[in-house]
Amino acid sequence: MLHRKTPLLTCVLTALLGVGATLVAHGDERVRQLFAGKLANVPGHTLTAEVVDYPPGGKSSVHHHAGSVFAYVLTGRIRSQNSATGAARIYQAGEAFFEPPGSDHLVSENASASEPASLLAIHVAKDGAVLTKPGNAK
Repeated sequence: MLHRKTPLLTCVLTALLGVGATLVAHGDERVRQLFAGKLANVPGHTLTAEVVDYPPGGKSSVHHHAGSVFAYVLTGRIRSQNSATGAARIYQAGEAFFEPPGSDHLVSENASASEPASLLAIHVAKDGAVLTKPGNAK
């Protein structure tokens, strides 16, 4: 089902990329914040949407996040490994994965040395939290 909606989702996100985007670099990747809004049904928490772009062969260092993260691969192939979810796996455009709170993102990289890759990261974290920090959570 995700595969059929991929073109529509990609078009909508592409239209939003230049609107109020915040650029952040954590390593080889480029992070663009698309949206942040307080969750009325979860007091004290904010939902933040970011696009993470990896150049060919690009990777992130080991890091952790302030809350829960849902990731959806927009383009290319992303190799990811999380301390709570098992061995490294390659996710292709249209596939998604979840990073639970308190876990470490051990591997996050473009699986291709010749093509770029990108993903949409949806964070749910406490208001004002730093969403991504280097190193292990503990």
